[in-house]
Amino acid sequence: MRGIRFQAWLAQHPLLQWSRKELILAPLEPILHPSSPRLWWLGLFIFVGQPLFGWIWSTWLPQPYENPPLRIIASLLGFSLMTRRINHDPASRLTQRLFGLVFWLELPVLFSWMYLCNSGSAVWLATMSVMVLIYYHATDWRLATLGTITGGLVAWGLFKEIGPAAPPVPESQRLVHAVVFAFSWASALVLSLSSANLRREHLSSTLATMGIMAHELRTPLSTAALIGDAIQLEVQRQPDNPRAKQLEKLAFRLHTLVRNMNHQIDTQIANAKLMQLPRHTEQVSAAELVRNVVAAYPYITSRQRECVKVVIHEDFVFRSSAAQFSQVLDNLIKNALHSLTAADSQYAPGALRIEVGLQRSGGRIAVADEGMGIEAKLLPHIFKPFFSSNQGTGHGLGLAFCQQVVQSAGGSIHVKSEYAVGAIFTIELPVVG
Repeated sequence: MRGIRFQAWLAQHPLLQWSRKELILAPLEPILHPSSPRLWWLGLFIFVGQPLFGWIWSTWLPQPYENPPLRIIASLLGFSLMTRRINHDPASRLTQRLFGLVFWLELPVLFSWMYLCNSGSAVWLATMSVMVLIYYHATDWRLATLGTITGGLVAWGLFKEIGPAAPPVPESQRLVHAVVFAFSWASALVLSLSSANLRREHLSSTLATMGIMAHELRTPLSTAALIGDAIQLEVQRQPDNPRAKQLEKLAFRLHTLVRNMNHQIDTQIANAKLMQLPRHTEQVSAAELVRNVVAAYPYITSRQRECVKVVIHEDFVFRSSAAQFSQVLDNLIKNALHSLTAADSQYAPGALRIEVGLQRSGGRIAVADEGMGIEAKLLPHIFKPFFSSNQGTGHGLGLAFCQQVVQSAGGSIHVKSEYAVGAIFTIELPVVG
């Protein structure tokens, strides 16, 4: 009841509704346009740019204050983004956290420090304005806003405690500087907000279109199911017909096809809600969930069903949505079976193995297959929307949906794979109790 009242009250305040949507509900993007090459080039720009500008402002166009050791430290921070361990998976928490820390130190902290130490010179006034625009272009506007404020305060505190004896910004220029900073910040904020909205609208429109198309496929499938029923009825009326067995097999195959297609439609409609996934708090048993999904999956052949082996080391309970997590496992099983098919597998028992257990005080669900695997160069991209490792056979939403659902439950999903060997998708979840 309270939730309904809150929603009704919120609907009467458009500004609060917009603020809630932008500040709380909008997905956080710690790294904008993440990719391994982008991280590498950003790291290179910092690694080379810091010593280069240190030389420019100390030798070629000298400024009142320059600090070579500080430039070297900042350059090494940029180099960290160039390492394979960091940039190979832009979606990992380690990469996102390091990226956020590096850019916070490099931009608002370092630039504010240099601005204060140089008494707000014309060079550093312009540089600070550019810094704000770069920061909002590199990360989510909420993180950039928080980082700009905290970074400026940290730099100011350090300057007061250990900074050089630099004169303050002339009083006659302080208002001018405030106006320039305000203009830069407002411009960066508006551009970042509009870009974030545009990205979400494009993605939502595309997903909605896919959901509608998937839903519309139910109409011809209903017709096919009716044809199958008519064939079965005809067989019952004429049991002595020499073609009765063939017709019965045809009706069975038709119904199996309809059931499989409806299952796929359910999956695609769920995937199409990628941007509208609510948080759920129902308690879900991992072992029960896995058993139910494996039993209900519409396998094409009995050999497919027999190749799936479920191993329950230890059950655990987590908070999420059983329906959404069923779609997650459906997606992973579907991909594993496609991989086995691509590898010309004979579907030996255990070729697709699902394990449930505990590790490091958390729950673990692993889906491993002995299929074709995934090429190393594709691994950093497989959780991105619309990226598919099965070129021409997938829309690339399934794994993005899986990641969103797992993260909404407070967990994480990772993959290890070797091409032509197989793949292991591991879901780690916080345990209830």
